[in-house]
Amino acid sequence: MPAKKTKECDATEIDLRYVPVVEAFAERRGVSRENRKGFGSGALKVKGKIFAMMSSKRQFVVKLPKNRVDELVNLGKGQRFDPGHGRIMKEWFVVGEGKENWVELAKEAYDFVKQGKP
Repeated sequence: MPAKKTKECDATEIDLRYVPVVEAFAERRGVSRENRKGFGSGALKVKGKIFAMMSSKRQFVVKLPKNRVDELVNLGKGQRFDPGHGRIMKEWFVVGEGKENWVELAKEAYDFVKQGKP
């Protein structure tokens, strides 16, 4: 019997839509890619903090200022991120399918996370 298709992905797989994002930061000093399994697997980090990742549901997720997330949600570009336990994360944005340029959003996220909390 064939395996059932699910929205969940294996932590070792890389979504081909995410490859240009990873490539855009491959040479950037201070950026690392998480190699562990589980939450944040394959995530891009700066200063040890995640700024862009693919969720287990194959959603592209970036960390942005709350007001920017609010703006993007209000424009219908995506939604706030829920990591699965019913707590919406106010600074995390799930990009809607075909709604925004992933690399550009990842650059915004990188700048936000790199500067740190005020």
